[in-house]
Amino acid sequence: MADRSKGADEAKGADDTPDVKIDTVRSYSTGTPGRALNSARHNHFVLDSPSGPNEALTNGEAFLAGVSSCGVTLIEKYALEKKVPVKGMQVAIKGIRTNAEPNRFHSINVSFEIWGVTQGQAEELVEVWKSR
Repeated sequence: MADRSKGADEAKGADDTPDVKIDTVRSYSTGTPGRALNSARHNHFVLDSPSGPNEALTNGEAFLAGVSSCGVTLIEKYALEKKVPVKGMQVAIKGIRTNAEPNRFHSINVSFEIWGVTQGQAEELVEVWKSR
């Protein structure tokens, strides 16, 4: 099998740069059309295409989960460092795609609920997330 692609971790000098973080995920065919087995470090998980079999988390849902979980973890860490009294939060994300172009998000809406802080503090925390 020929592999002509080159990933970020294989790019010349990428491993020699100490200020670069490289995340690597590998995806494998499973013998079931529309399903992939994925590995990131020691974690293994199945992703399905929304066109089928659509039993496991879908590719789009995994992408959106990456964005929303970044909101949670970034704000939690920032709040801890700045001693902002965040008690908890929920980040909800909705990706909207048209049937004509199911491979593209027409829009993505993100909403934050942050507990234990004032409205002003919550807005400031969301702005920190947006700026990064």
